Amino acid sequence: MLSVLRPAVSALLVAAISAPFLQSALAAAPPMTRADYEACQSADEAGFRKAIEALSLKALQAGVRTVDYRATVDREWRRAGMDDLLVKRVDLAIEEVRSETSWAGLAQSLIDTEKAQKMAAEVAERVYQSEPMRVAVESLATGVGQEVGRALESALQDAASPAVECMRAFLGQRYGTTVAGVVSRDVERDFGLDSVAGRATVSSGAVIQQSGEGIAGAALVLMRRQLANLTARIGQRLAGSILARLVSVAAGGVGVVLIAKDIWELRKGVLPIISEEMKSETTKNMVKEELAKTFDEQMTKHLPEIASKSADRVIEIWQSFRNAHRQALDLAARNEDFRAFLDTVQPAQLARLDEVMALVLASGGEPGVLRRLGDGSLNEAVRFLLEPAMTIARETRSIDAALGWSQLAGDRLPAVIEHGVYKRADHAGFTRATLTQLLALNDPMAIGRLAALEPAARERLFGLPAADLRRLARGFSEAELDTLSRYLVGLDPEPRDRILKAVAATPGKMQRLASSRVRDGLITSRDQARAVDMMLREGSGGPKAILADAEAAWEGQVSPILLWEKHPLPVVGLGFAVLVLLLMLRRLFRPRRKAAPAQTTA
Repeated sequence: MLSVLRPAVSALLVAAISAPFLQSALAAAPPMTRADYEACQSADEAGFRKAIEALSLKALQAGVRTVDYRATVDREWRRAGMDDLLVKRVDLAIEEVRSETSWAGLAQSLIDTEKAQKMAAEVAERVYQSEPMRVAVESLATGVGQEVGRALESALQDAASPAVECMRAFLGQRYGTTVAGVVSRDVERDFGLDSVAGRATVSSGAVIQQSGEGIAGAALVLMRRQLANLTARIGQRLAGSILARLVSVAAGGVGVVLIAKDIWELRKGVLPIISEEMKSETTKNMVKEELAKTFDEQMTKHLPEIASKSADRVIEIWQSFRNAHRQALDLAARNEDFRAFLDTVQPAQLARLDEVMALVLASGGEPGVLRRLGDGSLNEAVRFLLEPAMTIARETRSIDAALGWSQLAGDRLPAVIEHGVYKRADHAGFTRATLTQLLALNDPMAIGRLAALEPAARERLFGLPAADLRRLARGFSEAELDTLSRYLVGLDPEPRDRILKAVAATPGKMQRLASSRVRDGLITSRDQARAVDMMLREGSGGPKAILADAEAAWEGQVSPILLWEKHPLPVVGLGFAVLVLLLMLRRLFRPRRKAAPAQTTA
């Protein structure tokens, strides 16, 4: 016998277990129709919002149809112990009414329909408007609301699929697949459907994370608030419904019931009949039906409002994204080539695209963006430029500078940024070899001063040993380094080496050579070594040295200007002496005037 029943029992058990899942599958959100898709694709923003609202409402209506309000009320009724509470409250109400009614009034209720109706109404009101019953009904309503809320949240998640498809249709045609995909994922995340771990967060402030402000959260808050308002009135509605039934019983059935009553019971009037009727299963079922009906009505009434809130949230997500990427979206809407480029950009690169576009628009406007789109530099800056290079772009306000330094420095780009080379020089003034040589000094002060020089001057100095160059760069100003580099061009090797050794040993000597007159004098001197020795000598060297220097200048071995630069006081003194001598010679050799004869008066 058991072997015969086992298959049937198993089949029933499987059916019972799978029924909720089958019901949920059958009640999933209706698929998006061709007409819905075209409406989303061709609509303006207002029409797009209406389409989202209509799709959300359709999904919500399909979802709440799966809720069995009566079964839910039955479960919460048992959980709250409503049967026992109802018996207690009915007994208390009956006893209160009996104690407040005279014997004559009780007896009158047996024969007076109006009196019986009045007593039935009073008992019903005392039962269902009592504080314990009100608290119990509110607790029951909260429990039902939680279960209905879960069904509503599931329905809202079902609405995500058509809403996302509508979003893709609306945005894809205008801005491309990348934008449509990013915003659609934002909507999915807000609906609570994004459960993929490790997905990159996209956009600056545009991605709305799942929270109490999400679509499901906002809708559930709205629904539960409405249920709270409902429970404040449920006692009156139940009392009214029960009263109508008790009035009918008291009016039509009291005579029949009295035939079976003991004569002693007649002293309580119609109250025993009221008590029995209010405790009956029929009355309890009627109460449960009233609760289920009320929940159903309230949910149906507020579904359009929830759908409207859902549509508002979708539009808010889109507007937030649009505000964050407005420049790129505006250009994509107008220019097909840029829209095609935007489709190749990864979602995580949208923030980079915004930053690059802002820099290019500030310097070259929209034509500058399109020019860079054509030559490929926009693609390189957005997709391949490393973050250190973007630091250069931000500080120089130039994408060209960032691209140039990135290509030139390669993996040495962090060192370029660390020493601020890009702030002092243009990348075009370096080769990879000279940049490597500069950074190899590994001295911030020396690197900074050398970077500020003209490329030609810098390259001349790079011919020096690294240790000497580092020492010179630390000891000399940029102007002095520039002068030193010019000496390296005009002087012969021997005098040039003397200058380098001298200034390397005593950097202060460079001040004697810094003047352009001195530099030109040294370069134009016939005996550069003699001229360099004269200028590097400490002090004037005494009369003998001064005479030797003057003799060299007289013979044309050194430039006369160097004599003035080296010995200004002796030159001035010599000049004054020569002037005095010339005046004396002039007076000596110039014939004197004859004195004019004296004039006499007649």
